[in-house]
Amino acid sequence: MTMRYFKLSDDMEVPGRWLLGDPTDSQGHELDDPWQFTDGVPVRVEKRLRIPIDHPGKPLDFSLAGVGVTPIVHERAASIFAELASDDVQVIPVDIDGQPGPYCILVATRTLRCIDDHASAQVQYWKPEDGRPDRVGEYRAVHGLRIDPAQVGEARVFRTWGWTVALIVSEDIKEALERAGVTGMKFKEVSGPSAIAPEERERNHKLLELRAQMDAAREAFWRTLGRMEEEVIIPIVVGGNWPARRQVWRVIRRTEGRTLLVTDGLSDFFVERVEPSVGFGLELALETGEPLQDVEKSWPLLLLERVSNEVAEHEQLREKLEAGFLSMELPGKDMPEPLLTKDGRVGVLLGMESSTLPSRFTLPAGEVRLVTIKVLMPPELAYLLEHGKRGRDELVRRFIQGSDEHLSRAWRRSVV
Repeated sequence: MTMRYFKLSDDMEVPGRWLLGDPTDSQGHELDDPWQFTDGVPVRVEKRLRIPIDHPGKPLDFSLAGVGVTPIVHERAASIFAELASDDVQVIPVDIDGQPGPYCILVATRTLRCIDDHASAQVQYWKPEDGRPDRVGEYRAVHGLRIDPAQVGEARVFRTWGWTVALIVSEDIKEALERAGVTGMKFKEVSGPSAIAPEERERNHKLLELRAQMDAAREAFWRTLGRMEEEVIIPIVVGGNWPARRQVWRVIRRTEGRTLLVTDGLSDFFVERVEPSVGFGLELALETGEPLQDVEKSWPLLLLERVSNEVAEHEQLREKLEAGFLSMELPGKDMPEPLLTKDGRVGVLLGMESSTLPSRFTLPAGEVRLVTIKVLMPPELAYLLEHGKRGRDELVRRFIQGSDEHLSRAWRRSVV
């Protein structure tokens, strides 16, 4: 009887669950390589590691921690892996803030070349023209993953070669974990015949082609604005009303210590139509001169996320943007105190022209507007609300005359 295999992932639908950060050393310093625990090879760790809790909540027996999606397991789950797959795993004890129970990093120490390209819904490879010579020949994307069990041998836990984000376990491991009531795990079978019909496969192929074209063109433009960080930022729960249902933010380092944060997907094609388009025809940009070390936890990224989701959600906001400026008030939770109104809100002005950023750029399917976001100090927001269009135009005039122009800062003097 052929063994069945399953992709093991994190169950994000557990109500009130915790979210864990990337492993650190005992002093809280981040590791140089947060992905080392997912490379499918044994790891050498000389010092005790700790796992920060990014979002407090219900502890789970299995969680994927941080951007490196490092598997964190409670000892009772680790013991099952160690008993049934001792040749395939390494368990590394770690400390989790405020948790007395024993936890470990689970490292799959085998990497197998077993992805079935034909049975999988769609695969993409890194090519020389993609600008990543170190990745050429590896998988750039795998959708509807299927593996060939004949290539697995005796392995019970492993990573897939060229696409090591996938953690695969055998059916007997899955059943043992389920019998033990291990929490936080989700399984999806990756063996057996493809579940994708030929028509759906063709549709997926067209979607991936469109996505590759859009991504390449947008990335080429972003690189004209500064030094773009390779890693993208995505929310933990992806969805919303973005055209292709993918929310992405990019980080661009510019001159004079400035950081530019941009949306990367509001100009995607509409996924339902499978045809070229520029989606909403815009992308949003928030630039700050304040030093940002941990961008993902910064207030400018949080503000950009809130604005972009509002714009994606409401057509009337996009219509107003097409006419020029748009002012908005947003929830001020986790925003710097100087930006908050008496009601705990934050005001922004969208659409201000910049002398250092282009207002538009061109993609293969059409032109896209680059819309700036300027955070307002509370007196500026009050002035705008009191004086309407005339007040807005006066604010813009004063911003342009000042040194900040379109830049967003939490610590500055109001211009009114």
